[in-house]
Parts: sequence; structure tokens; C-alpha cells
Amino acid sequence: MLRLDLQFFAGEKTEKATPKKRQDVRKKGQVAKSQDVNTAILLFFVFIILYVTGDLLKETMTSMYRSSFTEYIHHDLTQDYLFHVFIDVLRQISLALLPIVLMAIVAGLASNFLQIGFLFSTEPLKMKLNKIDPIQGMKRIFSARALVELAKSILKIISVGAITFSIIWMNKDEMIMLVDKDLNGALAFFGTMTVQMGVAAAIGLLIISVIDYTYQRYDFEKQNKMSKNDIKDEHKNIEGDPLIKSKIKERQKQMAMQRMMSEVPEADVIITNPTHYAIAISYDENKADAPYVVAKGVDFVARKIKEVARSHQVMMVENRPLARALYDKVEIGEVIDEEFFQAVAEILAYVYRVEKKI
Repeated sequence: MLRLDLQFFAGEKTEKATPKKRQDVRKKGQVAKSQDVNTAILLFFVFIILYVTGDLLKETMTSMYRSSFTEYIHHDLTQDYLFHVFIDVLRQISLALLPIVLMAIVAGLASNFLQIGFLFSTEPLKMKLNKIDPIQGMKRIFSARALVELAKSILKIISVGAITFSIIWMNKDEMIMLVDKDLNGALAFFGTMTVQMGVAAAIGLLIISVIDYTYQRYDFEKQNKMSKNDIKDEHKNIEGDPLIKSKIKERQKQMAMQRMMSEVPEADVIITNPTHYAIAISYDENKADAPYVVAKGVDFVARKIKEVARSHQVMMVENRPLARALYDKVEIGEVIDEEFFQAVAEILAYVYRVEKKI
């Protein structure tokens, strides 16, 4: 029973997403993002550019209206001339709207970059059958997220409506007095009031979008939480199964020990502790300028070195401090340090004398 409880808690998604999990879902295009941030920033800068280029738009429209009644109306109605008029009107409208379009593109890209940085993914464009599954669709409609979106939409409608009504109400007296103004004055008033309503509504939406972005981040973190088992599985995939790794390390140690033991028969002498340490020393002028360690070990490995040495009649000399010092300071395959030259040379000289007598 306790084991089942532990398995349940291990499978419960209580842990924050790991950096790898975040990177994987990001590659799929899944990020914490609020569309309202894009809308608010886009509206704000579009209305600002409308305010700046309002005179240009008015002049363009006035010029087109003037040309229609002073130039176009006097020409013969032919296919070529209609095409010429269409191209001329399209050019003028394009030039007038170009700043607005460019501002909209820049604002849209900037708002996305502020939220998620640079991201390019084709994953959201792939066909997924669960998107057209009616059962899944009903679940999405009646989900908690759908209720949040509904509440957010109602809040946006109420906020934008209240803001625009307030601006109209504040300008009601001036609106009534428009009967005393000419056409240019009326257009200027309505243009200014439209920009005011647009900018104010955009600021209101921006405030709502901050709340929405906070919720989107919370929901994103909640959806991508991981269980302890998920984290363990991910770690195994990245680092490899610990059991397999331990077996590989054990096999590597065995192979290294076999290579080391194969060098022991060629050693000139084995310096021992005598029970705990064993250091195999060789000296070959063609390989090194000084004696070097071909094998070393403690306890079990030391016993194996001595067994191989006995079977191949390699001499063993007991020198406790030298054996310990060589084990601590000299690695296998390395030349011994200068501080050990004297002691090792005396042992090698003794070994060579004994072998000659034999």
C-alpha cells in the first residue's frame, strides 16, 4: 500500500518544467503569450501614426476627390483609361497607407519579440486530427480556460465601451457646436476624437493584457509541470541509464586493470608496503630517461600485482614509505619524480645485482 502511494506521488505533476522540457515545447511553438498584448500595442501605435499622418491622409483623399471631378470626368471612358485611373488611385492610397502598414508590422513583430523573443516553428501549422475531434472540441468549449477567455472578452467589451463613451461624453458640448464650424473644422474634431478614443482604448487593453499575460504564464507553467518520474526519465535520456553507466565504468575498470596487469611481467621490480601497496617499476632507456610506473594498486589490486609478479619471477622489495609515496604522487605510465630517484636507483641496483648472481 505504501509503495502504491509513493508511486502515485511520484507520478503527480508537482515539479517545475526543466530547461530541456521548456526548450522542447518551445520548438513546438508552445510559449507563454498573450494575444491581447499584441492587439493593445498594435492599436496604440497605429492610432499614433494616424494622428501624425492624418493631414497626409486628408490631402490624399481630397486630391483624389478633386481629380475625379476635374480630370477623370472629362476623359473618354475606355478600358485603357480606366486601368490608368485604377493604377493612379491605387498608387496614391498605397503611399498614404504605407506608414500605417509599416507601423502595424513593426508593432506586431515588436510585441511578439517582447513576449517570447525570436521564435520560428512550423509545428503549429501541422495537421492534427484532435483539433477537429468534436468530443475534444466540446471539452475545450466547456473548459476552465474557455470560461476565462469569456470573462476576459466581456471585460474588454465593457472597458472599451466605457472608455469610448466617456470620451464622447466629455466632448458632447463641442460636438453640438459643430454646426457653427466648416467642413475642415468638423473633420479635424472627429479625427482628433477618434485618435483619443483609439489611444485610450489601447491603453485600457494594455492594462488588461498585462493581467492576461500573467495568467497565460501561470497556465503555461501549470500545463508543463513534470512529475518526479518525468524528471528521472529525462535525466536518463540525457545522461544515460545509471545501471548501464555503472556497468560500462566497471567494464572499463576491468579492461584498464587487464592492461595494467599485462605490464607487470615486464617490470624490473615491485615495491611493496608489504601488504597494502604494490608499485611496479620499469626502466628502459629507449622509452624514458628515468624509471617509470607500469602498475600500482592497493589491497586487492596490490595482491593481484604481487601474484602476477611471483608467477613471472619479478622481484619484490619491501619499502613502506617509498611504496606509499609513489602510489600517491606518480600515475601509471609516468616517470618518477626527482625526489624518488635516489631510493628507486638503489632498489634497482640491488635487483640487478641479485639477478646477476642468480
